[in-house]
Amino acid sequence: MTTSSLMKAVGYHQALPIDHPESLLDLQLPAPQAQHLAPHDLLVAVSAVSVNPVDTKVRQSRAPVPGQAEVLGWDAVGTVLAVGPAVTLFQPGERVWYAGSITRPGSNAEQQLVDERIAARAPASLNDAQAAALPLTAITAWELLFDRLGVPLQADGQGGAGQTLLVLGAGGGVGSILLQLARRLTALTVVATASRPETRQWCEALGAHAVIDHRQPLLPQLQALGHADVPLVASLTHTGDYFPQLVELLAPQGRLGLIDDLAPGALDVMALKPKSLSLHWEMMFARSRFGTPDQIEQHRLLSRVAELVDAGQLRSTEGDHMGPINAANLRRAHAHVESGRARGKVVLQGWG
Repeated sequence: MTTSSLMKAVGYHQALPIDHPESLLDLQLPAPQAQHLAPHDLLVAVSAVSVNPVDTKVRQSRAPVPGQAEVLGWDAVGTVLAVGPAVTLFQPGERVWYAGSITRPGSNAEQQLVDERIAARAPASLNDAQAAALPLTAITAWELLFDRLGVPLQADGQGGAGQTLLVLGAGGGVGSILLQLARRLTALTVVATASRPETRQWCEALGAHAVIDHRQPLLPQLQALGHADVPLVASLTHTGDYFPQLVELLAPQGRLGLIDDLAPGALDVMALKPKSLSLHWEMMFARSRFGTPDQIEQHRLLSRVAELVDAGQLRSTEGDHMGPINAANLRRAHAHVESGRARGKVVLQGWG
């Protein structure tokens, strides 16, 4: 960790394809100053990060302010260096994890500011890279399952008993934690979709009761399993392509939750009306972006996830480890995520 007013960071000056050598650059940027922290801010020394699809989407579409660099990164594990005057949840020296805010500079920097209400203590049983794989996807999966799809989070773990949850595209980062949460905290029957042998095995290992192939028609495969009408669908990728099939297989009054970006007009929402189906968007940045009164729910759920990890009930979804945090390795990580073939999460640890 640098002790000067400058810090290492990885960012860009213009939105470029990932195969361009200037798509991500090693930079020296001004470090945040402890005396300028907002009331609820933590100043964190970042030790590990992971790469999410949102990183690649923002890199391709968000042009930096002229003369400035854009720093990405929305998963981090690190150590608290200083706290703002209103902070009550943390002290300097504590190890934290978080997914940050899409409206603030990201975690691909040696130091970062994050609001205490969207951070939590990192699980003690995971190393930094293993822990960095989880925050953004854990928040997304938790909010999608319990807040958007409305599955009851019951103390006895019997919420959703008798219901089937279909997870479309379950082998990625969000699916990898969603499968675990659904199996550990609910009584849902969980059916995942995956197309490659390695992702099928991954989904089975994470708790899916059954795995079907999303390259083949979905409804006949579900019918063969005895799930002709599915009340709950979590669609995590290519929702526009699968929308007619999802409408067909959903039970009357079923719920469709989704997280992916769609082209304008990709969904014919009127198709939901005959069955009285409901559509639920999950955007884990909504609370931090709009400063909602319940921001602290993300602190609470990340704290609960850390407890579950340390109790051995949830596992890290770390996939590929790309080495230390630098521009070359982050370019490789972005390219891997963009390929659509990532299993679990791509992580980086340390600075080099």
